[in-house]
Amino acid sequence: MRKFNTTTRMFLMALLMLMGSSWAGATVYNWSRYDLSFETPDDGFVTFNSPTRFEIQWEDMVMTIQLYSQDKGNEKKLLTENLQRKALGYNMYDLHNGKIKVKGFKKTYSIDGTMPDGSRAIIADLVSKHQNLIVEITVVYLYGNREIVEDMVKSFAENKSQQPNHERKRQKVQSKEKAREQEKKKQQEKQQNTPARKEKLYDA
Repeated sequence: MRKFNTTTRMFLMALLMLMGSSWAGATVYNWSRYDLSFETPDDGFVTFNSPTRFEIQWEDMVMTIQLYSQDKGNEKKLLTENLQRKALGYNMYDLHNGKIKVKGFKKTYSIDGTMPDGSRAIIADLVSKHQNLIVEITVVYLYGNREIVEDMVKSFAENKSQQPNHERKRQKVQSKEKAREQEKKKQQEKQQNTPARKEKLYDA
């Protein structure tokens, strides 16, 4: 039997630890209110953090997580249409349905495409098995980071609590339809409240 020296054993152990993901160092985030956890590469800078939204960015990548409640109706039709609508809202092109799957969730729907500036993007909706929740993940990244992005999305896990999370019950999560209606209403109010433009007059 071949024997390995100490240096070789240490190298092999480190290699096995890295094989689970495509990045060397990882940070684990726990969203205890919804029993969610996920991993990201180290050195990310959190730019927004609220009860239903989380944003983090790196030099060549940005990830946004938005939580929604599930709408009633045909799940596949509603979510695929919403993904298409959101992608078009970003002016994405070269769109195609994603094939990524996240274990532990009821279903994963995703769409891939290219942003107007040439960067790549993926939008994925993870449908919870245990609660009335959809986890929407949007990642904009530069070419070459696809493997890292897939690892981040696949790292999402939902841990079913043994006891009810009372904090979660008090937190209301909007459905996508409600969120879209609210955004439309805000845009209308903004237009109504915009003062008329004052033109400067010059004497002849």
